[in-house]
Amino acid sequence: MHVLIVEDEVRLAQNLARAISKNAGFVVDVAPDGNDGLHLASSGAFDVIILDLMLPGLSGSELLSRLRAAGHKTPVLVLTAKEDKASVIGLLDSGADDYLAKPFDLGELLARVKALIRRSKGQASPSIAFGDLVLDINTRSVSRAGKPVELTPMEYRTLEYLMMHQETVVSKEELLEHLYDYNWEKFSNVIEVYISAIRRKIDTHASERLIHTLRGHGYMLRLGNGR
Repeated sequence: MHVLIVEDEVRLAQNLARAISKNAGFVVDVAPDGNDGLHLASSGAFDVIILDLMLPGLSGSELLSRLRAAGHKTPVLVLTAKEDKASVIGLLDSGADDYLAKPFDLGELLARVKALIRRSKGQASPSIAFGDLVLDINTRSVSRAGKPVELTPMEYRTLEYLMMHQETVVSKEELLEHLYDYNWEKFSNVIEVYISAIRRKIDTHASERLIHTLRGHGYMLRLGNGR
């Protein structure tokens, strides 16, 4: 999963990015002001946005309004120093999906971020199943037919994204956008390498192949075609 943090307090932004990357295994980009935040958020490459309201350049409220006016539906968790009822109602009415009042607990923020991502993908539970393949977002573990599957962190992230988009074609470009931050050089064949490794681990000894390649289009998790 790919998270954007729009926060001008450098130390807070760094702490949030470190905690999300370490504890949730998500890729994180940071924007230090509202203008940069709007530019990145408008790309649509993120699964959730953590947005501070008090930003230089462009306020968080204005950023959120412009994002929603342009039709972007990425879940937004707002960080605010205001916790009065009228302010909260205003935030939610303007398009925020959730909020946390400063100061906040990092554990609670992580839980809310994960919940927003699950809901946006139509997954209420942290455990996602596809046939006999099961992925647990909280523990970052995978099993097939009850047997544990050992994946590298990048293999897990790739499979997690596919599991979040079951029976939907996912392009290589889409996977690259969600697996890497904007400073990473995107090698052309890295996705093929990950997919090949995941297939070897989950499909080789199974009765049914789950990961399918649609040449020229991308990849899909699909049931019903046997081996």
